[in-house]
Amino acid sequence: MSKQWINKSIIQLCQAIECNEVDLETVVDAFYQRINDRDKNVQAWQLLISKEEYLKKYYLHKQFYKNSVLKGLPFAVKDVIDTAGIETCMGSNIYAHRVPTMDAAVVTAIKQAGGILIGKTVTTEFAFFKAGKTCNPHDRERTPGGSSSGSAAAVADYMVPFALGTQTAASVIRPASYCGCLAYVASHNEFSLRNIQPLAQSLDRLGMFAHHFSDISFMRKIMQLRSPENVEFPAIQNLKIAVFLSERLGEIDCAMQQAFSEFIARLKQNSIQLFDVPDEIDVKALEQHHIQIMAYEVARNLQFEYQTGMLDTFLTELIEQGLALTYFDYVQHLQAVEKIKTQYQEWMDVHQIMLTIAPAASGVAPLGLEKTGQPFMSRPWQVMGLPVTTFPIAYQQKLPLGVQLIGHFQQDDELLEISQLLQSLAEFA
Repeated sequence: MSKQWINKSIIQLCQAIECNEVDLETVVDAFYQRINDRDKNVQAWQLLISKEEYLKKYYLHKQFYKNSVLKGLPFAVKDVIDTAGIETCMGSNIYAHRVPTMDAAVVTAIKQAGGILIGKTVTTEFAFFKAGKTCNPHDRERTPGGSSSGSAAAVADYMVPFALGTQTAASVIRPASYCGCLAYVASHNEFSLRNIQPLAQSLDRLGMFAHHFSDISFMRKIMQLRSPENVEFPAIQNLKIAVFLSERLGEIDCAMQQAFSEFIARLKQNSIQLFDVPDEIDVKALEQHHIQIMAYEVARNLQFEYQTGMLDTFLTELIEQGLALTYFDYVQHLQAVEKIKTQYQEWMDVHQIMLTIAPAASGVAPLGLEKTGQPFMSRPWQVMGLPVTTFPIAYQQKLPLGVQLIGHFQQDDELLEISQLLQSLAEFA
């Protein structure tokens, strides 16, 4: 199978189909061949639409797809996001064979733009810690991360050009770093989460996986019902970036420390001004506030499921931790976050800093499939509701190491522009 088409960006594929350089059937066949070749090892798919069914849908409305923005190209959806007529089981036996009657709002938007759902990707149980069947595409003995494990693995392994995920703690950024693809987590409330399984409403956010930031920006505009045309990333002058020293949150392995230091040195070589996030901004406290807010909200969102006695031990313990928290405790944690967020934002504004950079994870994907890795590198930014992107900056023994960029609240377009620029500075870009 030629990799000619599966390596192309969504924008390139749309242009190639529009110019009759290739037909949709050839592109779809290339992705299905890739899935057939690879998924027996990776196991990224919870449910895969057959190629015959996919093409039947395309032929039934062929003129619509030919005239559409996305031309009938495939996309994948994490199995906590509802899809009409297609099982959405949320990684749980409680909802085995559950078939929604409505699409999630973001799925509807992609379909209206001419995308065709190719399948549902594996998730951990209710997007928490209990691992699914997916393996890391670089080493099947290692975790792909979680909870958006299937989406990250499917995109990283070129089985699909774009996939949706969700993040409540580190469920998009960590698996993207472990699997070696690009990802984006939107600002809080940037997208409708209608018909997406809630875990913790103050923290839940939509995420996207792709191989090109231009594709993420393109799809982001489609899901916001904005014109996706003319996605361009202009050069950015006089860039100022804050550097977060990761040991303030937890232990970072030597490979990640070295890769991160080398990338920071490359930024300096390109005349980018760097500032250390000061100790006075208590990022470690944000991690702890995130844990408590998440426990409180999960305990109230999953009461029915908790009563069944069918939940994983880790999720049961989190719910019981949340049930022990009072409403007063919960509000105090929310207020503390707002205070630190204001302090952080004021410091960024004073120095005219456009984003913060930090390692995306503590290192390469750990060995073993029972656990999905540690989320501590993402919790502070998640609890503040800030947009985040990630891309690989190095490989250690053929395993990717990712960096994360944290933008200003609701300045997601600007973050994607800068991410495109900085990704070009990665050694192998």
